[in-house]
Amino acid sequence: MNNTPAFYPIGTPGTPWSGAERAEWLSRQTRHRSYESEVLSKVELLRSRFDVEEYGRLKYGDENFPLLAIRSRDWDEDLPVILVTGGVHGYETSGVHGALQFVNQHTADYVDRANLLVAPCVSPWAYERIHRWNPDAIDPNRSFYDGSPAEESAALMHLVAPVVDRVVMHIDLHETTDTDETEFRPALAARDGKSFTPGGIPDGFYLVDDSENPQPDFQQAVIAAVEKVTHIAPADDKGEIIGSPVVARGVIEYPLKTLGLCASVANARYKTTTEVYPDSPRATPEQCNAAQAAAVIAAIDYSLAHP
Repeated sequence: MNNTPAFYPIGTPGTPWSGAERAEWLSRQTRHRSYESEVLSKVELLRSRFDVEEYGRLKYGDENFPLLAIRSRDWDEDLPVILVTGGVHGYETSGVHGALQFVNQHTADYVDRANLLVAPCVSPWAYERIHRWNPDAIDPNRSFYDGSPAEESAALMHLVAPVVDRVVMHIDLHETTDTDETEFRPALAARDGKSFTPGGIPDGFYLVDDSENPQPDFQQAVIAAVEKVTHIAPADDKGEIIGSPVVARGVIEYPLKTLGLCASVANARYKTTTEVYPDSPRATPEQCNAAQAAAVIAAIDYSLAHP
């Protein structure tokens, strides 16, 4: 007899979901906002200054989502490539709008210095549902590997493939939210038939470095820049952030490639994943977007200064 207490409204505790549970989960998802009006319209305004390409198209039922990437207009094969991604988790709003803010306001500084490739909203279906997963209850940010089951991840890998060895820096823009604890972590445990152990949400900005190729000075340069915009998350009483040891102020490490994370999609020397905390009483949405943009600028500046 399974004595695991129920902690999520779908499925049987201790039993991984089948197709029926995934279908029930999908039936509960509601569209809350518009990818077309909030994201595509902003990208369209950039066409006069950048090359915009459709690198894929997601078709889910009767819904259709073009995937757009923004490129430097005067692409120079002799220059290094900088990759910026946002919205891999669609609910993490500042990742999307921070990337667009960077493109709109700050790219002039890098003309003739680097090629910029920006995919501001990798998961548009999830953006509209304010969710972490795609319609198949798959996390795109655990799906960056050959034969990926997530169309969002496969499309981005295809986009990056021609320049995979020329990318010198990749920054992937994320958020950690209160709903990670109230919805997404319980859903993940339920989907996989595991128990759920409540945790905490760090109050502030932090970064995830690559434990397989750590770049501590690079990470600290980003932390220093972001701290001028918003506060940095402290370690908890175990010296951890979301269960991982803090290796330097505001920095934890994951094995990016092993976990199939987006920040491993290119063979860049410099990689980082940002984590903004939009639910903090000490941060506004505008601050969160600005923090993401500041992180991008600092990451590019450091990588170009330390080839």
